[in-house]
Amino acid sequence: MKPLYKLIAAALVMGAVISCKQDVIKLQAPATTTPTTPSHGSADFTKYVAIGNSLTAGYQAGALFDSGQANSFPKILSKQFSIAQGTKLTFNQPDINSFNGYSSTVVTPAGPMELGRYVLFAADGNQAHAVPTPAGAPGVPAPYNTAGPGFGDQAFYYPITFDRTKLNNFGAPGILLGQCLIPQTGGPATGNPYYNPYYARFASNPGVSTIMGDAIAAKPTFFTFDLGNNDILAYATSGGTGVPITDQGAFNSQYTQAIAALMNGTTANGVVTTIPNVTNIPYFYTVKWNSIPLSTENAAAVNAGFAGYNQVLGTIAANQALLTAFSLSAADLNARMVTFSASSNNPILIADKTLKDLSAAFTYLATPPPNGAGAISATQLAQLLPYAQVRQATSNDLITLSAGAVLGTPVNGNAQLLTGVSWPLADNYVLVPSETTAILTATAGFNATIASIASQYGTRIAVADVNAAFSSFVTNQFIVSNGVMITPTFTPPFGAFSEDGVHPNSRGYAYLANIIIAAINTKFSANVPSANIANYSGVGLPVKP
Repeated sequence: MKPLYKLIAAALVMGAVISCKQDVIKLQAPATTTPTTPSHGSADFTKYVAIGNSLTAGYQAGALFDSGQANSFPKILSKQFSIAQGTKLTFNQPDINSFNGYSSTVVTPAGPMELGRYVLFAADGNQAHAVPTPAGAPGVPAPYNTAGPGFGDQAFYYPITFDRTKLNNFGAPGILLGQCLIPQTGGPATGNPYYNPYYARFASNPGVSTIMGDAIAAKPTFFTFDLGNNDILAYATSGGTGVPITDQGAFNSQYTQAIAALMNGTTANGVVTTIPNVTNIPYFYTVKWNSIPLSTENAAAVNAGFAGYNQVLGTIAANQALLTAFSLSAADLNARMVTFSASSNNPILIADKTLKDLSAAFTYLATPPPNGAGAISATQLAQLLPYAQVRQATSNDLITLSAGAVLGTPVNGNAQLLTGVSWPLADNYVLVPSETTAILTATAGFNATIASIASQYGTRIAVADVNAAFSSFVTNQFIVSNGVMITPTFTPPFGAFSEDGVHPNSRGYAYLANIIIAAINTKFSANVPSANIANYSGVGLPVKP
């Protein structure tokens, strides 16, 4: 029998096959429009300042790199503002000066290797098997074959060529809302959980200055404020195991303080953006919950391996005394039984920490009388304990894009223990329903706060409802603008998201800029022309070795 893990790896690759088949564009009759004269209305774009996190910085494909920064949504906005203002406006960003940027560090036999932005790479030469792969990884061709020089303790090693006192873009990837208010965001680099090297790189005085202070010191006449995403996103992308969602009360206080600082420290008007529902991004729907392919032979082998486990669950479920003693239900135990079939869409076996822990019940079965049942051996107990909180996924579970790298792979080299099949996919790769509910609740609460605080400065602040726009985008599955179709995926050539499944690509950032422009035009009686998304690139076609 061919090793099961090889069959699964061949089918999953990294978990999601990237198709290069082009979607069919629905032809539409060209709209007839009457040209209008650009104007800035009651807004003054003379000195535009952007405050935010990775979206503001132009982060895409898992990294900060030259072309991504050049197509950040604030940079795109500044070009459109120049047209509306009737003069060439300056918009300075803390350029990274790197083609591939910095993505991650991996340990190789030769030592640590700095890797760059993700590209779609077909390691086996078959474009249908292309997956997001960091630049600098083995086999990736030029110009994506190098990355670095890397990430320093106090700042990027990339040359700092900008004048910190003349910046317009204050976007720092990875920061939470509260970090824009505190000096610790800029340093020290060690022993400081709030340190952010992106801000330290452009801070006016690292460890002393703050992002809000630096932005206000730039004396803006107009601003965009796009913070709060990471207060939810960090929890979501870690499968609910990482940085917790910011408390609603803390978010209210921090947002109030940040906006009040802008309103009291400047005379600028501006736009605040709502937080999109992160469970709608490709990071959570590219790898399907039922993406395990098995042949008849392999399904039978896996089922045989779970026969004893299922028998134990059935024994407990049929014993009312055990159910009562350990506060269990027969329905729950029966739902946890593991069964695979000869199919290409078997559900993934997952760890679910919200399930009742069966460890005590399993231990009782292994304990000799009179303190236990003595029904299973110590060896059988050891085999059962790793499955005390597992089940097969359902359509209500969201699997992370990162799970694709581990699904179907042997655990510690054991070909009998395959992740997601005979061994549970770890909790950090899955959002279970209760975690998704927490995300949606926080998103609604944070967006209500944003709208409420913005309304207190009614004549000065517009609200760009990015959440509503992106939700509609996902529901409709495509948008046609400027004769170009974009889809809420990272599939070339029409995907609006980048290869990391989280951030937009350049074309997606143009789409985001247009959402903000629409809010500006409505609020400030302006006529800022929309960006032409056809002028911005999407995800490139897969590359081969």
